[in-house]
Amino acid sequence: MGHKSTLNHSVILETPTLCYASVTGSCLKTVYPKEVQSVLYVLFGFVSLLTFLGNLLVIITIIHFKQLHTPTNYLVLSLAVADLFIGGLVMPPSMIRSVETCWYLGTLFCKIHTSLDVTMSTASILNLCIISVDRYYAVCHPLLYHSKMTTNMTLFMIIVSWTLSVFVGFGMIFLELGILGVEDFYYNNIACEGGCVLFLSPTCLTSEVLYPAMLCKALYFLYMSFSILLAYLVLTLCNVTVCLTLSIINLINKIDNIQN
Repeated sequence: MGHKSTLNHSVILETPTLCYASVTGSCLKTVYPKEVQSVLYVLFGFVSLLTFLGNLLVIITIIHFKQLHTPTNYLVLSLAVADLFIGGLVMPPSMIRSVETCWYLGTLFCKIHTSLDVTMSTASILNLCIISVDRYYAVCHPLLYHSKMTTNMTLFMIIVSWTLSVFVGFGMIFLELGILGVEDFYYNNIACEGGCVLFLSPTCLTSEVLYPAMLCKALYFLYMSFSILLAYLVLTLCNVTVCLTLSIINLINKIDNIQN
């Protein structure tokens, strides 16, 4: 009985693991076994590398072959650029944060990383929407397709989508629109040293300040839609890969026929 009470007493007095032991207001840290960390690093690193190299291959293919310089492939190129940044810039720091359960890269880089995450995710969603419009005209209105989806129109839509994505991503984070109306609650209960989270307050969705409220509602809609569009994104990337592979095979066959 005495041994049991001593054990319970030692457990109660045990100090929880912190991200920064010597810093006041540090976040709590979950310590995984070294074996689990190694497996997670290999798994996340492989996914990140595969995402980066796969989209890099798509970008090089479209840029190199002039036969692929079409409005549709420009949209695919724009989507591949967004996913390339996700695989190369967003996923590696996120991998470290997920495995270590702490953010050790500083507050400024946390804002930059979160802004890039939001920007590239928004750009992917908007590019998918534009690709859907492009495919709609190609399938349902083939006679109007070349007059509607011109190269200039496609480039204009790409520029607009990226401009809006940058405004949403960096504007929301650096202007702190996500914590609008609950600043005290966020800094007293959510923010801590060693943490890096995207916080979107319900207050900003019902704020009486017109423009921030409209922007918050738009952001909320985009992120609720992202989970639905994620499956479509994977399917689209698979279809794009198949189409590019077939295009390369056809191009190689044409070159062989010309040489023969």
